[in-house]
Amino acid sequence: MSGIRSMTGFAAVQGQTPLGPISIELRSVNSRFLDLTMRLADEVRSLEPMLRESIAAAVKRGKLECRVSLRQDESSAAGVNEAALRNLLAMQNEVLRIAPSAAPLNVADILQMPGIVAAAEVDPEEFARAVGAVMKEALKAFTASREREGAALAAILTRNCDKIDEVVGAVAERIPEIHQNLRDKLEQRLQEALGAALSSASGITREEVSDRIRQEVTFYALKMDVAEEVNRLRTHTAEVRRILREGGAAGRRLDFVTQEMNREANTLGSKSAAVEMTDAAVTLKLCVDQMREQLQNIE
Repeated sequence: MSGIRSMTGFAAVQGQTPLGPISIELRSVNSRFLDLTMRLADEVRSLEPMLRESIAAAVKRGKLECRVSLRQDESSAAGVNEAALRNLLAMQNEVLRIAPSAAPLNVADILQMPGIVAAAEVDPEEFARAVGAVMKEALKAFTASREREGAALAAILTRNCDKIDEVVGAVAERIPEIHQNLRDKLEQRLQEALGAALSSASGITREEVSDRIRQEVTFYALKMDVAEEVNRLRTHTAEVRRILREGGAAGRRLDFVTQEMNREANTLGSKSAAVEMTDAAVTLKLCVDQMREQLQNIE
């Protein structure tokens, strides 16, 4: 299984074809989907569907630009394309008529124009195989480039998961103590509030007051319990690590998991009943935000 890949990558590979040396350059940046732009030499344009299919099989997301240039060998030139030359000279005459001060083309300029030099007849299948082989090498180098950066991103995500587990572990250890302190404070306040009612000439008994205090304390403890959020955050960090180990196109899956992590961190923050839990919620939010920012660059 391949590793995690960044959507940023670059590769430039050269090879040989029956018509001459060919150069393929691939470069990409972030994008929600595969956004492919092809810039091909005229001699290669007929192979665009094949090249697009090869790229789409290897790359799932990213704004990718593919440049293919071909330099024909002198031995592959069969002569001058007379029709193309006549069209070029006619256009030059029209330009000179409108702008007499424009410099006319020289022979070297004319021969460099696309389509002027007619290529020798070559086997189309042999030419396609040669171009396909160079594209295969370019995609191999391009994928390696994206995987190297992806490995660095995976390390950052793993460190954030470690930090989240550390914060969650500290919260889990303090939960019993925090809840006990809350119970003590709540019981004290309820005793003071209900004590006046008990001391007045009312029909409320001490046992009824004690029952009411226990009910209120129990209800508040349940309301402030964050054990479920702690367990879910641990589950989510484990899932992030599993996805990172599995590799491949994982950006969307990781984005979904971090959305859930963000939701749990918000819920934990809303239940903060002590300064320690508030600080923990802020730290968790920061870690999750850092992860989501890095995920924008993962395929």
